[in-house]
Amino acid sequence: MQVLFGAMRGGLALSVMLIGIILAASAGVIGASVVLLGVMSLQTMMKQNYSKPMATGTIAASGTLGILIPPSIMLVVMSDQLSISLGDLFMGALFPGLLLGVLYIVFIITYGLISPNSMPLPDNREPVTMKAVGDVLLSVIPPFALIILVLGSIFYGWATPTEASGLGALGATLLALFSRRLTVKIFLDVMRQTLNTSGFIIAIFIAANFFAYVLRLYGGDETIEHMVAGSFENPAHIVLFILFIVFLLGFLLDWIEITLIIMPLMLPIVQGLDIAINGYGVVGDPVVVWFALLVAVTLQTSFLPPPVGFALFYLKGVCPPGDKPVRWHDPMRHRAWGCGRH
Repeated sequence: MQVLFGAMRGGLALSVMLIGIILAASAGVIGASVVLLGVMSLQTMMKQNYSKPMATGTIAASGTLGILIPPSIMLVVMSDQLSISLGDLFMGALFPGLLLGVLYIVFIITYGLISPNSMPLPDNREPVTMKAVGDVLLSVIPPFALIILVLGSIFYGWATPTEASGLGALGATLLALFSRRLTVKIFLDVMRQTLNTSGFIIAIFIAANFFAYVLRLYGGDETIEHMVAGSFENPAHIVLFILFIVFLLGFLLDWIEITLIIMPLMLPIVQGLDIAINGYGVVGDPVVVWFALLVAVTLQTSFLPPPVGFALFYLKGVCPPGDKPVRWHDPMRHRAWGCGRH
């Protein structure tokens, strides 16, 4: 991809963003996307003298698209908590997620024109040839096939989300096998990490349900509902207020806690609002689906700002501090560059 965009200022950042969109649509996990993009592209971006804020910001922002573009795990949890169709959420979130990726691309191009020193052109630019275009197409066909396998089976009703996730896992395993990257050690490590992640999520579910039960037992949900609903008369203002609360909570809490605790509390408020949303007869509960998508777009930002900013911690895990090149573990090249003191 860098060969295709090599003549453009910020071409490498554009390549990272496009790969981030592909990863988001094939994995749906932010941690995996940010770490993979950091390992693959950070060294190259620093060698081309990209500014550290631009390099790390591009990787972190593109990695967070996995929480919005289907198959997003967050949408799966929202579907369960709000009792709405996961297929409706996936189809509704696809366009906003891609639109956000396009806005990121526009920002990169514009910033490259405003601040050319932050994204210098590579010295060893190669001419764009049909072979380069063919190589790019061959490189993106496997992940696109995986995306179609997972999302297509859900959109057309051929498989449930659980069954589609099994198809995605099988497809990814076959891709690794055909590319001769699958070993017994990697397979066992994937199984171990999957078990750990599943255990963590289940533990958070249990703890959040305990918290929600105690809150409802003492009437906390009714207090919050009356407070929010009575603050404004205009339904649009109520929705904006809820989104503002979610945005602030994103600085301090992970999306799992917000989805499991806040969303069920806000559901009765949203259902009681006098809001007309087109989609009756096509979408089961269009108002709730619309609200869930607004919250999903808002929560996408919760992975970037400190002090929580999980994307920052993921990136920090593969990028030690330092203003000079440092040695660190890179399974691809065994060397990378520091990201700076912050």
